[in-house]
Amino acid sequence: MTTTQTLTTEEVYDALRDVYDPEIPVNVVDLGLIYGVEVAEGSVDVTMTLTFAGCGMGPYIAQQAEWRIAEIENVEDVNVELTFDPPWTPDLITDEGKKLLGLD
Repeated sequence: MTTTQTLTTEEVYDALRDVYDPEIPVNVVDLGLIYGVEVAEGSVDVTMTLTFAGCGMGPYIAQQAEWRIAEIENVEDVNVELTFDPPWTPDLITDEGKKLLGLD
């Protein structure tokens, strides 16, 4: 009997917790930079933002996210889209992110 494992959004979020803004010691999930994850038959689409639109590390962070997601078993295609609408605010930082930044 063969079982096919289905890719989940939770797996993608777990992988994205390994991706960091090099200037901030908190992962992109806990910083609130991930606006959405869609998974469909091996294809993953991520919508994310940056702490500010002019962030020079944006392409680097997006590439790191894409590479990390591509390492997940059963992922065949990854698309990471940067958006600035709505703009990021510190209110998007998770409770865990606030603890890591000493803001709790």
